[in-house]
Amino acid sequence: MQISDLRIALFSGNYNYTRDGANQALNRLVGSLLAKGAAVRVYSPTVAEPAFPPTGDLVSLPSIAMPVKGRGEYRLPLGFNAAVRRDLDKFAPNIVHLSSPDPSGHAALRWAQDHDIPVLASVHTRFETYPRYYKMAFLEPLIVRMLRRFYNRCDALVAPSQSMIDELLAMEMHDDIGLWTRGVDRTIFSSARRDPEWRRSIGLADDDVAIVFLGRLVMEKGLDVFAETIIHLRRKQVPHKVLVIGDGPAREWFEKNLPGGIFAGFKTGEALGAALASGDVFFNPSVTEAFGNVTLEAMACGLPVVAAGATGSASIVREGVTGKLVPLAGLSADVAGCADALASYCTDRALRAAHGAAGETRACEYSWEAINQVVADTYVRLVEDRRALQERERRDAA
Repeated sequence: MQISDLRIALFSGNYNYTRDGANQALNRLVGSLLAKGAAVRVYSPTVAEPAFPPTGDLVSLPSIAMPVKGRGEYRLPLGFNAAVRRDLDKFAPNIVHLSSPDPSGHAALRWAQDHDIPVLASVHTRFETYPRYYKMAFLEPLIVRMLRRFYNRCDALVAPSQSMIDELLAMEMHDDIGLWTRGVDRTIFSSARRDPEWRRSIGLADDDVAIVFLGRLVMEKGLDVFAETIIHLRRKQVPHKVLVIGDGPAREWFEKNLPGGIFAGFKTGEALGAALASGDVFFNPSVTEAFGNVTLEAMACGLPVVAAGATGSASIVREGVTGKLVPLAGLSADVAGCADALASYCTDRALRAAHGAAGETRACEYSWEAINQVVADTYVRLVEDRRALQERERRDAA
């Protein structure tokens, strides 16, 4: 079977209406598949003014605003309606790809099982950890059980880091899990993008050491740990500045808890690359990442990384070579440990330069084309295995 024989129905909770690392990876995947001759149909909630144009054909799923305080910019897919089902029947996929365990993902899984079509699920984040950031940590065991049931009904999983695969295996989510990591666009993310004039325009002197946060401003990105760590640094009188790149519903909280921080707002494309490369140290305290695209992008820009030693970052950052991984204290990164790691970079220019250069070299290893080929190969394997099983069943029934 060739990749050009594939007919892929891809279900996403957010394909293009709000920009994030997961949907950018999915759009790159679809572009790669279409270039190889595969047929792809994407099913996702849509809005009147999406963050960016979709790659490929997009069919709108019925949805509502996410019924969680502070997450109203996201949509919750509500399953299928008659129009979606007719479109799916007409498209007649030979494999289904699920990127979110939401109601539409469950409906698509049931549809695929009813039609004897294999299902691949991709894991993009640590969904089970989210409740702890909204004072509902008691729900975590229930969500783990729900995820385990969902993923084990699929034929295989792919996850973006070996540390995430190890976590999924430990939680018994599946036993067939492949590595679909992430790439980085070197035309955008590079140390050559550093812009001293832009730094000066936002209040950063040439000798200031800017600690960077990049991402959606939502609590599950570890904003509380970031803010507490900066307070710790200030108490230790470690010279530094804070540069926040991004926006989101928790911006007001973050600004209040990071007085004196420079908030550059949401950026994309070359402007994002220039802003990130104009920082000096990247700090990622999140423990919810399955990979951590922003960490790889920061490395590509020549920034040493201080990150929570959790899934995602643990597979990207080389301890003592490209950055420092801070052990967890309970459910989050240790604040004192984060502060000590950041202080070493703030006060040692040579160390900062050495680890930043090593990170940029490592980032060059992540090629989107080779990475997306893994998913295409997995599709082909699952379709061929299902066809072989169907043939054996036909022979046994004869």
